[in-house]
Amino acid sequence: MVNTPLETITPLLSHQARERLSEMIEAIGRDPQAIDHLFPAAAREVARGPLDDNDPGGMLGPTVDDAVRGALLVALRDTDTDPASRLRRVSDLYRFGDSDERRAVLRHLHELDLGAGPAALVEDALRTNDTRLIGAAMGPWTGAHLPEAQWRHGVLKCLFTGVPLAAVEGLRARADTELARMVADFCRERVAAGRDIPPDALPILDQFDDFLQQYPDVVAARASDA
Repeated sequence: MVNTPLETITPLLSHQARERLSEMIEAIGRDPQAIDHLFPAAAREVARGPLDDNDPGGMLGPTVDDAVRGALLVALRDTDTDPASRLRRVSDLYRFGDSDERRAVLRHLHELDLGAGPAALVEDALRTNDTRLIGAAMGPWTGAHLPEAQWRHGVLKCLFTGVPLAAVEGLRARADTELARMVADFCRERVAAGRDIPPDALPILDQFDDFLQQYPDVVAARASDA
């Protein structure tokens, strides 16, 4: 069973930080609007930093401050029971937030019971060149909800920007021949430019090995890189 943001972060906090986070959660429980000023202040007033030393920027998973803000978002979900109102508030937190605040929203969309509503936020993140936002945008909500065409372009955006495909939730289950074609075309362009095929592209190409025979130059380059 996956831990909630609060379960994830509580053991890592000082007594003072736990008390402050509890105060923030209680404030949102009394008035959902309180999240508007508590969300930006959460990292400064509770805690910030890497949750995984191998992923200090939070490209592949949440940071400490993401988890702190995630706990506030879950409190909002439990307090504001109108999905339309909740989506408006979450959307405003994203649109008016800095990059760290936006990343926290993206990381926790799947826990907020918003259905397909957050698509615009994910699509906005995928239009940026901020690799932390792109990695967060390709998480669990996107793996479950983003339409196929946008999802495939998100995978390609990861390859273009160097975001490891480990950030893409449900990659193997959702990959199809159209994604394989797009990845093969991307690899063909790199081969033509004298560049290597990114190692992250190989699992997708390997998953559709028969299809890849249409791309002999990519097959040859993949073999030479092996």
